[in-house]
Amino acid sequence: MNSFFIEFRDPLFGIIVFFVLIFVITFFSYWWSRFRKKEDHRHLDKFLRQFRSLPSKDELKVLITKGDLSEKSWLLLAHSYAKHGDYEKSIEIYSELLKIGDKKNYRDTLFLLGRTYFKAGFLERAKEIFLKILQSNPRTPQALQYLLLVYEHMREYSLALEVLEPLNELKKDIQKDKVYLELLTLLHDMNLEVDEKVEKIVKTYALNHELTHMVFEYLFRVNPVLAWKNFDNSKSEVLSDVLWQLDKEHLDLDIIEKNGYLRELYTARGDVEMAEGSSVFELDVLINLKQKSNATLSFEYICDNCKVVFPFVFHRCSSCHSIDSSQIEFSLTKNYHREFSEENNSFQ
Repeated sequence: MNSFFIEFRDPLFGIIVFFVLIFVITFFSYWWSRFRKKEDHRHLDKFLRQFRSLPSKDELKVLITKGDLSEKSWLLLAHSYAKHGDYEKSIEIYSELLKIGDKKNYRDTLFLLGRTYFKAGFLERAKEIFLKILQSNPRTPQALQYLLLVYEHMREYSLALEVLEPLNELKKDIQKDKVYLELLTLLHDMNLEVDEKVEKIVKTYALNHELTHMVFEYLFRVNPVLAWKNFDNSKSEVLSDVLWQLDKEHLDLDIIEKNGYLRELYTARGDVEMAEGSSVFELDVLINLKQKSNATLSFEYICDNCKVVFPFVFHRCSSCHSIDSSQIEFSLTKNYHREFSEENNSFQ
């Protein structure tokens, strides 16, 4: 028996027991940490799921009336949803706040709801809300501005022009809006013949000299001869994309020869040889390439007011709603059209 206890006092046995204990503790610690981590992830997923879907209307009503969050917090939450494109959740919050929120904020909340409907594309509902605001508060320029946008998107241009009258009385600058809506009215008037439409558009432009791109984009498409006849040389750069895409047979070489920018533009395109270089980098590259490569110009459009970039031309910015604020930016790209034409010719 004594010999048995002596073995337990062997230093080597003690070391073995020590390392076994370390192994056991490490083993259980590792699996316990994995278990806790898994539970934390489950808890976090459960927490995040609360923000992926709003409570039902009854639950939302209870949450708002309980007052755990202030009305301002709910408004900020709704604004955040709308900003990230989740209009449905934003509309639900605004609608509940209108029912049980502070009546002092009723008009402002109603306006935010109307604006959210407009952004979501529910134009009829947005129109009803803005008209409701104006019935009780006719001198509300924000509601008038959005009502004008609603009518414009619904192509009810005569009603949009009527909205300009109260805006003018409120000392708002309506000149560009008026010209823009008059041009839209002409462009979408199905009762006018093309020649009559062109004549009226030219007269409108002669009076205002605004919305150059919008006017000449249409004129060069339907009547290039008349477009060149009324061409404003000072607006050449504004029309770079329209002129670049114009067919060669519609070019007016006399006007091109007298305009330095047009000489560079069409030399870069390969139609003429009237320039040896350009101050515009992209045009200079194309001129020096002498059309030996399949390079061409592509265009993107930047709002001069809010700096949002669009891949397509616009006449009213969809972000800040400013008119005629589009700035053209060049970039070099591969000419897939030319490559496709050469491949077709090789098969013939």
